[in-house]
Amino acid sequence: MNVIDEVPVSPTARVYPEGWQSWSPTTWYSRHDQAHRPSDDAQRLMRFRPGTRLPEAGVQGEGLLVLDPGEGAPVRTYATSDASTKVPSITAEWHGERVVVRSNGAVAATLTEGTGQTALTQFGDRFGAARGARTAASVPRVWCTWYRYFEEVTAADVAENVREIERRELPVDVVQIDDGWSLGAGEWTRPNSRFGSIADAVSAIRDSGRRAGIWLAPFSVGRTSDLARTHPEWLTGPAGFNWGDDLVGLDLTHPGVRAYVADVFSALRDVGVEYLKLDFLYSGAVPAGRFDRDATPIAAYRSGLDLIREVMGPDTYLLGCGAPILPSVGLVDAMRVASDTFHEGGENGSQGLRGRMSLEARSWQDGRLWTTDPDCLVARPSFALREEWADVVLRAPGVRGFSDRISELDARGMELVRQLLKGGRA
Repeated sequence: MNVIDEVPVSPTARVYPEGWQSWSPTTWYSRHDQAHRPSDDAQRLMRFRPGTRLPEAGVQGEGLLVLDPGEGAPVRTYATSDASTKVPSITAEWHGERVVVRSNGAVAATLTEGTGQTALTQFGDRFGAARGARTAASVPRVWCTWYRYFEEVTAADVAENVREIERRELPVDVVQIDDGWSLGAGEWTRPNSRFGSIADAVSAIRDSGRRAGIWLAPFSVGRTSDLARTHPEWLTGPAGFNWGDDLVGLDLTHPGVRAYVADVFSALRDVGVEYLKLDFLYSGAVPAGRFDRDATPIAAYRSGLDLIREVMGPDTYLLGCGAPILPSVGLVDAMRVASDTFHEGGENGSQGLRGRMSLEARSWQDGRLWTTDPDCLVARPSFALREEWADVVLRAPGVRGFSDRISELDARGMELVRQLLKGGRA
């Protein structure tokens, strides 16, 4: 890390370090705030930037760090201008009444009069315009299966909720089937007999006049999956743990992998899918050797998203999740900007509002880098935090999504859903 600046600051100084990917904790830090750190190796792989050492003191941003010295001094933005092959890590550490900024790559420094938020929005305008940000599509209104059915969703559940959407005349544009429709990591299009027919489920959605959406994690495979055992030469480095298995990334420069990815998405395109929630995308950029020895992990990742766009066509809506932030600009239409609201076992609200901090910090990205996705409203009465979460989601810009079994909503739940879909607040 090379010193690139040393700035006198006041006691009110704050720093915004952009996280690596959707799930990386991102917020403004004051001098005595404790920086977020991974609790174990899996968290390091799945929430922070693999292969990058975090500083012992201070904070670290990936490609973007904003320093507000306080007391009206100009705000300083340190950022890369191109994240297509490399993204520098940028650190800020307090030393007495000064902040020392370091970087391991080329960054430009910009002075902004005004607030830290002003600096972020101006950076977003510049970077989004330069990288061809996809912001023109209309904001989708989505019903999603995840927070009610998790991996136990069936085609019958989808059909039931499509009927409820029609009966209640809810202005939903997209019905999105989340995890559970396929056999899982590395087996993305193998039939899951428990779910039923994905073709029939998509047809039911399309017959209702709505776009059919599908979730999958195309750049991740389980180490014990058939695909991983059959094609070890397709694998890169470790990518965490989920679905009861160690995850590894796919080498998106390998001809066999590219043919596999093209087949997976051709099948989804041909069945009528027009909306994709692409999850665990960071797996495509883990550090490792690749078939193309000259490709950086970031260039390999972008080549995978380019391939998906090529197969699916320009009008398919791509929503990134668990995705490297700056390298994804220009490739996805929307981006989840925080971690999941809760995991299985937290349906009653006992896990708190896990994504609130980052989605509020990243609100500046909406309409500049993409449409932001604050995650789904959960409006059923059994969710103890529904009023608090509804206030967050209804205030947030971006995708308007909810995830309940519609027949289980009470009057207040339906009121919140209608407010969400109208784009307003309760």
